[in-house]
Amino acid sequence: MTSTEERSRADQTRARLFSAALTAFSEHGFHGTTTRDIASAAGMSPAALYVHHKSKEELLYLISKDGHEQVLDTVRTTIASAEDPGGQLAAVVRALVVHHARAHTGARVVNYELTSLSDEHLTEVLGIRRGIDSEIRRLVERGVAEGAFDTPDPHMASVALLSLSIDISRWYRDGGSWSPEEVADFYADLALRMVGCRRG
Repeated sequence: MTSTEERSRADQTRARLFSAALTAFSEHGFHGTTTRDIASAAGMSPAALYVHHKSKEELLYLISKDGHEQVLDTVRTTIASAEDPGGQLAAVVRALVVHHARAHTGARVVNYELTSLSDEHLTEVLGIRRGIDSEIRRLVERGVAEGAFDTPDPHMASVALLSLSIDISRWYRDGGSWSPEEVADFYADLALRMVGCRRG
C-alpha cells in the first residue's frame, strides 16, 4: 500500500469516527457518551479510536471548531453577496437558519456542548465564535450608521439575531410543519423588523 493510499484510508477512518462521535454526542450528550460508544458506532474497537485521536474531548473539539468555522465562512460569504445592509442581513439570517435547520443534529452539539471542551480548546472555539458575533454586530452597526436600521442598541440586536438562528438547532426536526426555507424566510423578515429596517 502506498503512502497516499494509507493517508486516504486514515482520512476515511477519521471521518467515520467524526460522524460517529457527532451522532453519539447528539443522542447522549458528551458526558453520556463513552469512547466505546463512538468506536462501536464507527465499526471499530475502542483501541482503534486512540490511534487517531487522543480522547473523545479531542473529537468534540474538532466537531466544534469545524462547525464554528463553517458558520463564520457562511456569514462572511453571505454578507459579501449583497450590497445594502438590509439585503445583507436578510441573506445572512436566511443562510444561518437553513444551516442550523438542515444540520440541526451537529449544530446542537456545536452550540450546546461547549462547556465540555478543555480550557485551551474552549478558548480557541470561542475566538471563532467572537468572529461570528463581530461580523453580525458590524453589519447592524453599519446599517444604523447608514440610516438603514433604527435600533437603540446594535450590540444587543446582534446578540438576539444570533440567538434566534442558533436556537433553531434545539427545536427543529426533519419532517415537521415547516421546511428550512420557510423558517428562513420568516426569520429573515423578523430580523429586519428587529433592527427597524427602513424599507424603500
